[in-house]
Amino acid sequence: MEPLPNSEIKRVLVINAHPDDSDFGASGTIAQWVKEGIEVAYVFCTNGDQGGEESGFTKEEMPAIRQREQRAAGAAIGVTDITFLNYVDGHLEPTLGLRKDIVRQIRISKPDRMVCQSPERNWDRIGASHPDHLAAGEAAIQAVYPDARNPFAFTDLLENEGLQPHRVKEVWMMGFANPDHWVDITDTFDLKMKALHAHASQTAHNKELENMVREWGQRNAGIGGLPEGRIAEAFKIVNTN
Repeated sequence: MEPLPNSEIKRVLVINAHPDDSDFGASGTIAQWVKEGIEVAYVFCTNGDQGGEESGFTKEEMPAIRQREQRAAGAAIGVTDITFLNYVDGHLEPTLGLRKDIVRQIRISKPDRMVCQSPERNWDRIGASHPDHLAAGEAAIQAVYPDARNPFAFTDLLENEGLQPHRVKEVWMMGFANPDHWVDITDTFDLKMKALHAHASQTAHNKELENMVREWGQRNAGIGGLPEGRIAEAFKIVNTN
């Protein structure tokens, strides 16, 4: 499916389970949107405190470290509006509570487009289908439809917090097994790598990081029919009307 033209998009909200998820999946694309003047906000369901076992830090130290790294990664591509919902890493479930928290963020940000993780397991790339990713994707889709637009859903958000219902026009899903839209990020690949290197607790041990990410992107570009040597990110576009 063809997405809406960026000229019709003023705001984008990116929902992910962990710090660094959006940088691996979509930061080259997000960097392009920021360059075009689109406002982008991030929401992370957890602080990623179960990541970084090779970093030398303790699990107790990780939440603050990962929040700091994510803010630096966002700054590398021009995203400074970053919210952490503080759910426990590795324990994320698509509960009504998580769904409501995401509805709140949608109504605050009022995005035209939302980026989230796929709620469907990708058997070809099991790493994309961490249980927290599946839960974050499921809760995000439920929040977009039916709740964020419905004044009768979570009525206290309207009555107590003054958050008006909001209809998201489209969702871009990362990690989907059969994507239908590819974005050429060759010109923003350097920014994507800056963002990924900012997650030092997760990436510093991987000396092949840039080659690995480039190979992933070139594979995406080949599947998407882009010219040899180009680098791409892949998405499933969901029309929410």
